[in-house]
Amino acid sequence: MKFRTTPYHSHLLNDTDRLSVFYEAINECDLDNKELAYDLGCGSGVLSYFLTDHFDEIISLEIDKKTFNCAKENLADFDNVEVVNSDVLDYEFTKKADLIVCEMLDTALIDEEEVPVLNYAKRFLKEDGKIIPQGIINTVELAHLERHYLHWDEGVNYETLSKTVVYDEINFLDDIEPDFKINLKLKAENDALLNGLKITTYTKLSDEIIAGPMPMLNPPLLIPLEERHIKQNDFINVELKYIMGNGIESIQTKYL
Repeated sequence: MKFRTTPYHSHLLNDTDRLSVFYEAINECDLDNKELAYDLGCGSGVLSYFLTDHFDEIISLEIDKKTFNCAKENLADFDNVEVVNSDVLDYEFTKKADLIVCEMLDTALIDEEEVPVLNYAKRFLKEDGKIIPQGIINTVELAHLERHYLHWDEGVNYETLSKTVVYDEINFLDDIEPDFKINLKLKAENDALLNGLKITTYTKLSDEIIAGPMPMLNPPLLIPLEERHIKQNDFINVELKYIMGNGIESIQTKYL
């Protein structure tokens, strides 16, 4: 099927690995009832398209008018899909769903609205309902960065200086506190100049499917730190703070 898209959503569709993991998770979703699914932030409508063979009714919400027009055209031939131009937080939900699909993902959930949207929309999910994706796993490493500002890993040079440590796991069925703070204790693997952190997010689509970073799905985030010379086996203590859904400007770090 050929999709009409905006330039940004064209890049999303071209990331075939990203599409594949969502397609697999939707196809393998095991639910007793498949009456209603919500696709929140549906974009061009490709995930709604994946849902059409599995659910009696799909309600797809998209806030951006141009993107909504694309989705409405793309899904016009499917009688079981309703595409609505609305902010999820303003939409008047009248029915509880068996499944919520919400791909408003970003590394550590900082720069997109996955958390505020799901915290609101989960009240319209049946008790035995499911969410795709199920959640995320965040890891952190010490790093030496070439660029001394906050950026994503998109073909840039850097060196990791510690082992990977899982610092947070989130299940989207749980209530999620957007204000996040943690004191990290990371062990240096060699003598080096430390000036950053590398944050990597793994997306748990289902119990069986965990996806690593992809070009258009949670590329690693590189966060600058004040430069510090470190020795092998030093323990480095760093406070990391951010607000999920409030943008990368909310990120704060300091040595402890």
